[in-house]
Amino acid sequence: MKITLILLAVVFCSATATGQKFDKLALTPPMGWNSWNKFGCDVNEALIRETADAMVASRMKDAGYQYVVIDDCWHGARDNLGFIQPDPTRFPSGMKALADYVHSKGLKFGIYSDAGAKTCGGRPGSRGREYQDALTYAQWGVDYLKYDWCNTDGLKAEGAYATMRDALFASGRPIVFSLCEWGNNKPWEWAKNVGHLWRTTGDIYNCFDCVKDHGTWKSWGVLQILDMQKDLRTHAGPDHWNDPDMMEVGNGMSANEDRAHFSLWAMLAAPLMTGNDLRKMSKETQAILTNEAVIAVNQDPLGIQGLKYATRENLEIWFKPMQGGDWAVCFLNRGDKPQRVEFDWRNEPVKDDFAKRELNAKGGAYEILDLWTKNKSGTTNESFKTTVPARDVVVLRLQAKR
Repeated sequence: MKITLILLAVVFCSATATGQKFDKLALTPPMGWNSWNKFGCDVNEALIRETADAMVASRMKDAGYQYVVIDDCWHGARDNLGFIQPDPTRFPSGMKALADYVHSKGLKFGIYSDAGAKTCGGRPGSRGREYQDALTYAQWGVDYLKYDWCNTDGLKAEGAYATMRDALFASGRPIVFSLCEWGNNKPWEWAKNVGHLWRTTGDIYNCFDCVKDHGTWKSWGVLQILDMQKDLRTHAGPDHWNDPDMMEVGNGMSANEDRAHFSLWAMLAAPLMTGNDLRKMSKETQAILTNEAVIAVNQDPLGIQGLKYATRENLEIWFKPMQGGDWAVCFLNRGDKPQRVEFDWRNEPVKDDFAKRELNAKGGAYEILDLWTKNKSGTTNESFKTTVPARDVVVLRLQAKR
């Protein structure tokens, strides 16, 4: 007990001497799993252990997924000194033992809190307890913190999140900091030096093209969230990412919609945080989530978010410049009928002023690889012709000759 109090005093005394985040923890968008989309408040120790096991067995770990994150409702009460405790019924072994188990699988462990007095699920939040909670997370072995924005009356987002940033840094343990204030306060304008990723929208739900009205707030389908990313790409890059929310792949949409959803998040250089039941996913879902060629688009070291180049009827054309002179291209069919594509590379040069990159096929041919069929599709010396199925994508990698 005395040791804990001494450590807490040290942390509080160092509070004013920080003002920075841990750098280089997210040089590419984080990849992992979060409990909320599928399980909501129904979380427990067995689920997290089984999910860690499944992430390894399904080869998702091999594909790059590493974080296992418990969202809301893991909390019990605070003890007589104010230190947060896990729910003793749901997490009888405690969070340190659970983190140790996740680490034993070669994975990283994440947890959730809230800037308000209570979380969105009504559990104890971190308001006024930021340094105490950060110290606790560090002692448990936490690697990732998602920090929500419910019950924050009177708080200013920039200050509240900076306080937790400082608390995490003072704890001494490098922890990825995920800001989740739903884009209400335009975090892309101020959060680069606060966190490693920030939500740009309200919550997603498992629908490709619709809105769910809860009365005082709304959940958004995949296409609605995609549209909300307009004009945000200049704010993203290595160690500071726009976050259009966790993925709904495997949670009830059709396979083509899941494929489009996953591809778009890859093009957006978005965090790839899956939210399905990894223990029971179909082979089709597993194949989508572990497509290494599409993941490579997302994890490209340049860290440039994709550019919407054109809209033609229900078809959108996206480009993403990549390391080594390559480009990723995504043809998205938003409609309910197949869409014919004919794209003449030589007569449609693509200029990305932000990335200072230009795709000019007249200056040399690129080889074309389809990232879902794995087929080679000629070169950019010829027009590209295909049909994109309804609510689906065709994703290409244009490979510069080396």
